[in-house]
Amino acid sequence: LQNILSSPKLRGQMGEHSLGNLLANILPADTYELQHTFKNGKIVDALIKLDNHTVPIDAKFPLPAFEKITKAETEEEKIRLRKSFHNDVIKHIDKIAEQYILPAEGTLDFAMMYIPAENIYYETIVKYPGDSKDIVEISLDKKVIPVSPNLLFTYLSTIVMGLNGLQIEKQAA
Repeated sequence: LQNILSSPKLRGQMGEHSLGNLLANILPADTYELQHTFKNGKIVDALIKLDNHTVPIDAKFPLPAFEKITKAETEEEKIRLRKSFHNDVIKHIDKIAEQYILPAEGTLDFAMMYIPAENIYYETIVKYPGDSKDIVEISLDKKVIPVSPNLLFTYLSTIVMGLNGLQIEKQAA
């Protein structure tokens, strides 16, 4: 597992696989698409299809920067590495906002940043004393919602309830 996670390509595939499994277990097959290509040539890991809009989900995460934090031996080193990790996450948030929030192509005005491990998600959203940046505030300003597996499960369950409601409404009409 350590060797798999050390390769960015394999690590990305693991996150995409985790996301794909979660989508397949909750959503009907015709309500999402994996590896969707936008007109700008960018490929998003998943796209949830609603009636008139879509929701893009990116499944990458800065694991190497996170691993350095867990291996830090001093508090000063942890603080320095946490800042580096947060900077990596902010760069990724910017990338998601720029490449995947595309209302002209039918996306809603937000995207989800899937972080496939609860501990990395926690480290991403928590603001420690002395932190100058609040990742949650930055991400929400950019309309990129960080989600963990548990949180995405909740969001997807809500979407399924909405899709079922739409189906009942259509049948009633």
